[in-house]
Amino acid sequence: MLYNAYQTQSDIMEPVRLAAALARQTLAGPFLNGYAHPALRPLVAACELMERAHLTHGRPDFGIRSVEIGNREVAVTEEVVANLPFGTLLRFRKDTDVAQPRVLVVAPLSGHFATLLVNTVKTLLPDNDVYITDWLNARDVPTSAGAFGFDDYVEHVIRFLEIIGPGGHLVAVCQPCVQTLVAAAVMAQQDNPATPHSMTLMAGPIDCRINPTKVNELAASKPISWFKRNLIGTVPKGFAGAGRRVYPGFMQLTAFVSMNLMRHVKAHLDLYNALSEGDLEKAETTKTFYDEYFAVLVLDADFYLETVQYVFQDYLLPKGELTYRGEPIDFRAIRRTALLTVEGERDDICSIGQTLAAQDICSGLRPHKKRHHMQAGGGPYGVFSGRKWAGQVYPLVRNHILASD
Repeated sequence: MLYNAYQTQSDIMEPVRLAAALARQTLAGPFLNGYAHPALRPLVAACELMERAHLTHGRPDFGIRSVEIGNREVAVTEEVVANLPFGTLLRFRKDTDVAQPRVLVVAPLSGHFATLLVNTVKTLLPDNDVYITDWLNARDVPTSAGAFGFDDYVEHVIRFLEIIGPGGHLVAVCQPCVQTLVAAAVMAQQDNPATPHSMTLMAGPIDCRINPTKVNELAASKPISWFKRNLIGTVPKGFAGAGRRVYPGFMQLTAFVSMNLMRHVKAHLDLYNALSEGDLEKAETTKTFYDEYFAVLVLDADFYLETVQYVFQDYLLPKGELTYRGEPIDFRAIRRTALLTVEGERDDICSIGQTLAAQDICSGLRPHKKRHHMQAGGGPYGVFSGRKWAGQVYPLVRNHILASD
């Protein structure tokens, strides 16, 4: 019912958005850049906001066509290295023969596509051979592919590292820091040749008992049966994944938006004003962000429910009770994978101390292989995107990778 209600509402609004788009094109068409006539700009701006008032469900384009290495512009092409049932290993191949550290960026599976990390990838590219976990939208995965749970996510990360080959490095952002840490431990236990040389965990919920946020409190406030009953839907007919039990991406997005509702309202008011005033450059920046932010990905129900229960309710990892495929995990086995943890001072999703907890969990690592950074003034996005990431966090990540390569 949940997913059907959403899809019905979206279908009903589609003619309204098309009418707004037609009105915008008609009013703006005769004028320079579409917004040159002051009298029509406010009306055209209102039409554009109505046209944009919807969510999308396809992965946006990374849009990375080139990168500057030294004084040379180098072409970049996206290369699909491997396809697994629920994710693609995507490489940003550079037109250069220079050998660089191979880095797997582990993207969150929390309602957005991997393109949420486009700024992370752009910053890493000049110095590294970058790969990313490009997760598929569960509503497009046939039920014949089976379910996708917590362990399956870990298995995908391990498999991707094996495909990349020995000597790789991991950079995990937000939610997948837990699964990334598990993957590194399992590979170390099994003496897997592809065990990563380094691991960077940024703003991840390793131990949510520490300084719990509103997100943590919400997840712990209801039994897992409540989440199953109220937040899980079924993909309707008309999609490849019809019949699959999922956690709809629009539910996660609604939760994130409600946490900072006035910030998003202000952003759209500013967008309206920018369009009305003909400030197209400022408007484009806002539109680019929300094109990505409002592109939502559907999660398989098993993965969502297991993550809520294991990470946010039962705290299995910091308690030493987490298993992989039914077998206990010994995080002391991590002895050669150097660890860097990064937190943001103003992160209201994953607070200070939650990622740092990985330092104690990896007790088998010698002190010189462990490092922590707390980014002053950094919010939930500042540790992997924007000026603070590029100017203050990334230099530490780069040095960490180079020292471990």
